[in-house]
Amino acid sequence: MSLGQQLAPHLPFLRRYGRALTGSQAQGDRYVRATLEAIVAAPEEFPRDVDPRLGLYRTFQAIWNSANFDETADETPAEDQEAVARARLSRMTPLSRQALLLTAMEGFTPEDAAYLIEVDAAEVDALVAEALAEIEKQTRARVLIIEDEPIIAMDIESIVRDLGHEVTGVAVTRDEAVALAMEDRPGLVLADIQLADDSSGIDAVKDILAEFNVPVIFITAFPERLLTGERPEPTFLITKPFQRSTVKAAISQALFFDESTVPA
Repeated sequence: MSLGQQLAPHLPFLRRYGRALTGSQAQGDRYVRATLEAIVAAPEEFPRDVDPRLGLYRTFQAIWNSANFDETADETPAEDQEAVARARLSRMTPLSRQALLLTAMEGFTPEDAAYLIEVDAAEVDALVAEALAEIEKQTRARVLIIEDEPIIAMDIESIVRDLGHEVTGVAVTRDEAVALAMEDRPGLVLADIQLADDSSGIDAVKDILAEFNVPVIFITAFPERLLTGERPEPTFLITKPFQRSTVKAAISQALFFDESTVPA
């Protein structure tokens, strides 16, 4: 099997990581594209002594640490997000955010994350705790949950409240979600894709975003249906079944780039 064939299944998830790290689809995709270009230009330098996915992310990390893309080429919403992020990043160690995303969202072990960000494995847990504490201190939001499975909805609501956020409502259909959003505008939306009446959480989000801007995290058992490489794609995506730590990480990252969140 060629190197390209080995890496192809991991690219949608590398795009997810890049977008969560930058808060922008365009900016994150730019780093992924640069990563692939670097691999094509010098395939002999690709790490062959580790799993291909690990080697792919290690190459991305090298690009992330060395590249400085022109932000003005990005779309306006991303520029706004980057401005918010810069202010918050000035009070946070970048390594802590990378450790959080790599372990909680991308599912790497602490040992693998340590390899990717080039620190001792013992440091990773401390970096993750540091990132969560700092992000939670800086952000507070009112959250709308769109989820038709009662047990999952209750679990998500518990996570949201544990993080110190307020839940504006739980919707199980597209129409109910839109109505709740219009009645009490949330600062964050957590949305399942397939809803109770066979309506779509994607359509519900589109209806909401047509009225006002709000960060959105999609939750789905089929992430490949959204991570297609076509626009628009979600910046934040959680795969079912999920770990509580994954939801916490995604919420923290989504709010990290949103200027409407209120400092604690």
